[in-house]
Amino acid sequence: MSDSNHWAVLADIHGNSLALAAVLDHARKRGLTRFVNLGDTFYGPLDPAGTWAILRDLDMPAVLGNQDRILLEATPQTASVRAAIGPDGLAWLAGLPGTLRPEEDVLLCHGTPRDDATYLLEDVTTGLPAPRAEAAILDDLLPEAANCSLVLAGHSHHAGLAMAGGITVVNPGSVGLPAYDDDNPPHIMASGSPRAAYAVLTRAPGGWEADFIEVEYDWESVANLARRNGREDWARWLATGMA
Repeated sequence: MSDSNHWAVLADIHGNSLALAAVLDHARKRGLTRFVNLGDTFYGPLDPAGTWAILRDLDMPAVLGNQDRILLEATPQTASVRAAIGPDGLAWLAGLPGTLRPEEDVLLCHGTPRDDATYLLEDVTTGLPAPRAEAAILDDLLPEAANCSLVLAGHSHHAGLAMAGGITVVNPGSVGLPAYDDDNPPHIMASGSPRAAYAVLTRAPGGWEADFIEVEYDWESVANLARRNGREDWARWLATGMA
């Protein structure tokens, strides 16, 4: 594959080093060498140290996720993850931008270009994800994504693609956490599968093509790790892909 025309897009790793390793191995076996990371890399009760050990020497452009932004503040809730990734990992996080253009017409963000805690493609007011209207998506993209052909966003852990004003918008799904629930507003996100998700984006003559991929890995051992760390909810989400 041509490096300039094919992108392996990762998001929402959440400290799941086994899922990350499986995704990277799968992508490399496909010949992919160009990777991007849409944030929420470490946060969670899993293996942030192992995740940082994998990522620290990789040439992988990344943006800061909303939950990793929380790690930049020292609180009792962030102490264990901060200690696991150490000063080097924290310095790496502190240096990440909220948005990034690895190419002139490609924009990376975590949620939306202006808000890392807002869903770009999904409306969750009913408690379940539903596609947002094109006009609403475009309102959240502009002016930051003006002149872009592709916007890559994570945050929802929900794989999807939409067209808005001629811009291809893609969420690759989550590498490390296939389901969760939230209370603002009350809603659930569930891929329905415990597999690790990523996407391959290909620049084609007619625009961008997306291949959504799910990768097998040992999710039971990761679910057991979450359970040992006191998060039975994460254990269930990891083992089933359901919330």
